[in-house]
Amino acid sequence: MVVRRLPAPARHLTADETGSAMVEVALVLPLLLVLAFGVVMVGRVTHAQIAVQSVAREAARTVAVAPSAEAGLASAEARAVAVAQGHGLALDRLGVEIDPGGFERGGTVQTRATYEVQLGDLPLLGVVGVTVSSSHAERIDQYRSRAAAP
Repeated sequence: MVVRRLPAPARHLTADETGSAMVEVALVLPLLLVLAFGVVMVGRVTHAQIAVQSVAREAARTVAVAPSAEAGLASAEARAVAVAQGHGLALDRLGVEIDPGGFERGGTVQTRATYEVQLGDLPLLGVVGVTVSSSHAERIDQYRSRAAAP
């Protein structure tokens, strides 16, 4: 059996690992970027969902404890705006629907809030937007007085 050795320049090429780290980075970096942008996207959507739930809950509660339906609706709209601003939501993408029902003792106030989360500033997503929504029902206390507070 004859064993042939490669000439010295060929042996040098087979043992050379220059650039292998660059190839590994080129393969892994896109995956890491997609993962990072995905985490940011999920964080934004989760934050918006929590904020929209707060808006719906606070608006319904404000109507339920109001002395009248008219006063409750006005106060609920102002409260919804204040809560949305507190959470950093853009008011032009927020929608709030308030249904006081019959506004009678033991009745239920229904609210629904929607918000469009813009994700266009994240790479690879273009002008994608996600709409989150929440609804809340608040019971009007059956034994609550409806006398106007001073």
